[in-house]
Amino acid sequence: MTLYNKNFMQNGNVEMQWNNIKKCMLDTMSDLFAKVYRKVRKPWLTQEMINQMDEQRQWKNMNNEEGRKNYRRLRNELKRATDKSKKEYLDNICDKIMEFQRTGCYDFTYTKAKELGRKQKHEIET
Repeated sequence: MTLYNKNFMQNGNVEMQWNNIKKCMLDTMSDLFAKVYRKVRKPWLTQEMINQMDEQRQWKNMNNEEGRKNYRRLRNELKRATDKSKKEYLDNICDKIMEFQRTGCYDFTYTKAKELGRKQKHEIET
């Protein structure tokens, strides 16, 4: 054993020292780097909704009456908010399609309708 390992073992529990080092490094990294937000997959979702989803997930794992009550409340609020946001998004797209069609911009009409109706496929072209 090297001198470093002997001193390291004598000062206390190795696991406890590792946890202290790890905590110190994580605190420093969180100070240096900004919080990374998850990428929103649906255009009608907001960052506030994503944060509410994370809070809902925390309550989902609670196996007591308070946890179930809070989870149901958050789930219902989130469902109402996402449904409303999705409806507004689709109404805006439909209004744009109707406006393009009314003005005779059929290429834009087709592009917007295609955006709504089809999923993008990521295929490898050969």
